[in-house]
Amino acid sequence: MTMSANKFDPPSAGDPISPKCSVIEVRVPELKRLFNAIDPSPFHDKDLDPDAEDFMVSWAKEMPRDVPLALRVHLDRSAGLPNEAEILRNAIHKHFARRALAVRRRLRLLFRIGRTSLVIGLGFLASSIAISDLLEIRLSGSRLAAIIRESVLIGGWVAMWRPLEVFLYDWWPILAEARLSDRLATMPVQIRYHSHDTTDFSWKQDWPVAMTKESPASQSPAR
Repeated sequence: MTMSANKFDPPSAGDPISPKCSVIEVRVPELKRLFNAIDPSPFHDKDLDPDAEDFMVSWAKEMPRDVPLALRVHLDRSAGLPNEAEILRNAIHKHFARRALAVRRRLRLLFRIGRTSLVIGLGFLASSIAISDLLEIRLSGSRLAAIIRESVLIGGWVAMWRPLEVFLYDWWPILAEARLSDRLATMPVQIRYHSHDTTDFSWKQDWPVAMTKESPASQSPAR
């Protein structure tokens, strides 16, 4: 079902977009250009094309975090399947939902590495302090001993650099990326058609594996 804000707007289909949304605008000649051409998965499970994904993510990062996102796809052809906007929305939502899961797995792995690094760093720091104290007892008054002792202490604190980096700095950009993917995975998606040619059937090549909800293949034979 098509819709438009007023009679001067191109015909459109899909989700209504609230004026409060920050809208990501994309223009393509055909919808399959948004998806990875070498991905053999069915259309609704395909990954987005890396360039298309980077474009959407980069645009979304420039938007305020407290404003809902929306995607408007400007399509250089007339309307095709009656539910193609729904198919497109579901495919985009699934892609960013998978991306959010992958980012959170990366965050869990980072914390695992951070915990392991923290145990190693604390152990090395404790050993460095013990060695430093031993050197101070055995070689007190020696300049060489003081240099070695300070070097060992510095080495112990340097060993704490990696866990401190993980727990102070590295985790929050990854969490922000996961939250951004969550927002992209729930945004409304709308298609605007920039062709009114009702004899244009190029959409059939645009959906090589997509089928309508009540396709002949899914219908049971009449009795």
